Amino acid sequence: MALDRFGRKIHYLRISLTDHCNLRCIYCMPEDQTFRPNAELMQDDEIFLFARLFADLGFDKIRLTGGEPTVRANIVEIVRGIASTPGIRNISMTTNGLLLPRLAKPLAEAGLQRVNVSIDTLDPEKFKRLTRWGKLEQVWEGILAAEAAGITPVKLNAVVVKGYNEEDVIDLAAVTLDRPWQLRFIEMMPFAGVTDVQTQQIVTAAQIQAKIESEFGPLEADNRYDGEARIFRIRGAQGEIGFISSVTVPFCSACTRARLTADGVLRMCLLREKEIDLLTPLRNGASLEELRQMILDAVWNKPWGHGLDEGYIPLNRAMNQIGG
Repeated sequence: MALDRFGRKIHYLRISLTDHCNLRCIYCMPEDQTFRPNAELMQDDEIFLFARLFADLGFDKIRLTGGEPTVRANIVEIVRGIASTPGIRNISMTTNGLLLPRLAKPLAEAGLQRVNVSIDTLDPEKFKRLTRWGKLEQVWEGILAAEAAGITPVKLNAVVVKGYNEEDVIDLAAVTLDRPWQLRFIEMMPFAGVTDVQTQQIVTAAQIQAKIESEFGPLEADNRYDGEARIFRIRGAQGEIGFISSVTVPFCSACTRARLTADGVLRMCLLREKEIDLLTPLRNGASLEELRQMILDAVWNKPWGHGLDEGYIPLNRAMNQIGG
C-alpha cells in the first residue's frame, strides 16, 4: 500500500499516453503547439512495466489520458495490456471522443470499462470556436458508440469558459433529463501556455449551478462525491450533474491520485511543478527496486494541496503535457 505523509492511500494512477492531440482547445494549448518526438515518450513495453510496478504498490485504478489518448498508436493493445495487469481493477479513459466511432467496440473488448468524453457545448459553431478544429457531430457519434459498446456509465466533461459557453450549461444539463449520463461541469484551472484565458475567464461551479437552477429549479443533492465531482440531479432526471470545483472548493484532502506524464515523469499533484523522472532512470538501467523506492518516496512527499489560493500557478507544463 502506498501512503503519503498525511495518511492518504494513493491508489489511482493517471497515465498520459501522448502529448499529441487532434484538437486545439483554447483553454488547453495554443493552436501552434509543438509536441515531443515519439522517441521521447514512453514506449508500449515501458508503459506495461510501469503499470505492473504501480500495481505491485497497491495502485488498482488507472485512467488513460493525453493529449488525446486515442491518437496513440496501438491504443487497443495498450488497453489490453494494462487491463490484464494483475491488481488493476479499473481502467478508464478521458477522450475528446472523435475517434470513438471506430474505436469504442475494440477498446471495450480489450478491457476498457469507462470513458469520460469532453464536450463543452452542444452548439456546433461554438464547439468549433472552442476546439478550433473540432466537429460536434463526430463527438456525439463517439458518445453513442461508447454507450452502444457497453462502456458505461457515460460521463461527459464540460469546461466552462467566460465569453464562450457559459450560456450553454442549460442545454448541457438538459442532456441528463432523458439519458442516464453524468454531465460534469469543470472549473477551468491555470497552466502554462494559455494562462491569461484560464485566469481571466473562469466561471465558478457556484455560478454554473445558479445558471442551471434558474432554468430547472433547485438541484437535488446526492450528498456524495463521484471521484472529484459533487453529484446533483435535476428533479425527475434520469442522469446526474456533477460539479468539479478544483479552484473554489478544492478536494485535496481526499485526493488519491498520481500522474505519469507521456514522457515518464511522475507528478503527484496536477497543479504543482515538482516532478520525478522515472523514464530516464529506467532507460539508464535502474532496477525495479530502485524505481519502486522512487515512487514510494514521491508518494510520501505528495503535497497537501494545490496552492491556487496562494496565487501559485504551475508554469512548467501545459495541460496536454501533463494529462488531465
